Amino acid sequence: MPPEASMKLSTVAFVFLGLLGGMNLVYMKWATVLISPIQVAFLRVLFGFLPLALAAWHQRAITRHQLRLLPHFLIMAAGATAFYFIAIIKGTAMVPLGIAGVLGGSIALFTAIFSLVLLRTEKLTVVMATAVVLGFLGIVLIARPWEGESGAINAAGVLWLLASASVLGLSYIYVRIFLSPANLPPLALATWQMGLALLILSLCTDFTGMGRLLQDWRATAGVVVGLGVLGTGVAFLIYYYLLERLGAVASSSANYLAPAVALLIGWALGERFGFLELVAIALVFASIVLVQIAQQRAVILPASRSDT
Repeated sequence: MPPEASMKLSTVAFVFLGLLGGMNLVYMKWATVLISPIQVAFLRVLFGFLPLALAAWHQRAITRHQLRLLPHFLIMAAGATAFYFIAIIKGTAMVPLGIAGVLGGSIALFTAIFSLVLLRTEKLTVVMATAVVLGFLGIVLIARPWEGESGAINAAGVLWLLASASVLGLSYIYVRIFLSPANLPPLALATWQMGLALLILSLCTDFTGMGRLLQDWRATAGVVVGLGVLGTGVAFLIYYYLLERLGAVASSSANYLAPAVALLIGWALGERFGFLELVAIALVFASIVLVQIAQQRAVILPASRSDT
């Protein structure tokens, strides 16, 4: 493929990945009106696993030799998939879309914090420190714990979203320490993780009343096609394509397109925020962008030194 065509395709894939991330929150809200968050999580993993399994089979990404890493796959499946999906679905059901998008997009912030605490190779820079301070200031303004139960934003929803972001952020460090040395194809890791999460959720989910989802064709299509096949399975495949074409830092920048998309969708659906909420959203969003800038500098500086 010519370089120009390849770059255009990468740009389209990048934007599409951000759109999928933002739309996922809408599908979650539609579905949780009818069925429980854990049921939504089960369906999301089920229909997200199918395209991954097909791609892994086609590329022969799964091997017996990978079974030695089964304990790590199980930890990732339980934490970074099953719990993460349940937590973000619960949180999204309790707060406005814009708030859910911004808090869900704070994964990069928590990843940076855990990197500084757990990885000796990571150093605290001025940009990273600024990002952390702005991010937590924004989170406090969103949650406003001093208002108690009378707060404008549901505190439980905020906590669920922060739990989802922190667990996923921690999982990136776990992968870096325990799984990256194995040099697994990313598709293999995702397929193991999603398949085992499907097993875990199938054992934990109460399927009673799940048929209520069929009462609303929009919610059904949103969960099966939007949240499952596209928003989980295809999103993973697009990310791996971008990882190969653009590299890890550029690919991860799609993480802050999703909050912007969620904000725009929420605005289009009639969500309006007060001054404090707008300031809080701006602070968290700025912290996410600063984390990305710090990560880009961390990659570019060693590369430029090695060239001199």
